[in-house]
Amino acid sequence: MPFNVDPDLPVPVGTQLRGVIEYGIVCGQLAPGLRLPTVRSMAQELGIAPMTVAQVYKELKAVGLLETKPGHGTFVSTSVEAQVRPRMLELQRRIDALLDEANAAGMSGADLMSLVHARINRRARPAPGLHLMFVGLFDEATRAYGEDIQARLANDDTIQTTTFREIAENELARQRMMKADLILTLANRKSDLQEIVGPKKQIFGVTYIPSERTRTLLAQIDPLARVGIVSTFPEFLPIMKAGLQRFAPHVHEIHATLLQSPSLAEELQGADVVVYASGSKRAADLLRPGTSAFEYRHTPDPREIEQALLPMLESIRAARPAAPARAAAANVRRSHEN
Repeated sequence: MPFNVDPDLPVPVGTQLRGVIEYGIVCGQLAPGLRLPTVRSMAQELGIAPMTVAQVYKELKAVGLLETKPGHGTFVSTSVEAQVRPRMLELQRRIDALLDEANAAGMSGADLMSLVHARINRRARPAPGLHLMFVGLFDEATRAYGEDIQARLANDDTIQTTTFREIAENELARQRMMKADLILTLANRKSDLQEIVGPKKQIFGVTYIPSERTRTLLAQIDPLARVGIVSTFPEFLPIMKAGLQRFAPHVHEIHATLLQSPSLAEELQGADVVVYASGSKRAADLLRPGTSAFEYRHTPDPREIEQALLPMLESIRAARPAAPARAAAANVRRSHEN
């Protein structure tokens, strides 16, 4: 992935670089464990001051998105993989050992599978569902994230959504969040939320990708259209522009601006199409008649949900105390024994 900064954007180059790296990580374009260029080489490549690059690296290390390995360089954090991979590797090791034992005993693969299925059925008990809470930035987009994740959860697991603003202003919303079995948020906001809930509460940082609808709408833009892109957050503008260039490479006239720009209405007057980031819908109210507009919406990365979140939920489920019914049965047995 190129680490481009754009001098034409109304955003400082340091903010742009942070956005490129930050959203590159949470959108899955920069893989966990990837080594980043050194401060000096990144500065030379982009034509910016080494101090600017060093500050960006420092800020992203502070929020847990980057990590430094002394003598080796700066890398994209592997914290999510570190939560899941050791358990998976240990299970694989034990399965291999079981296969070796079965083979030594003369058992076929079919025999072993039958035995495993029988044990699973014998041990199976209805497990109570888990309750998740997703904390996002904007109401509508956060609800959509929650719906996308809910579709991939086990039948009895549920997810509710709230926003950073709501938990800051509503104590009841904060209490509901703290009662969840697992709290989720956008990967680049995980450190912010951890400061609110404390170090003992587990948080899963969700990475995301442009939604299918977003990709389709970008691809359908007329090649001759003048496109305006609008974001609330300055660091997201370079990612939006890169996404538009990726999914609509046929579009050549792009103008970027911020929602809080005093001249926003004037800057959008010449656009044929306006693409606005989540939370920036107000820009659509300022357009001249005939101008089309749509949201640059993301969706949680389904691969990460399957490979990281769902295994984590199973670990949480397995670590839960005995279900009330089983605890009651144990009490009855003890009373009989006495």
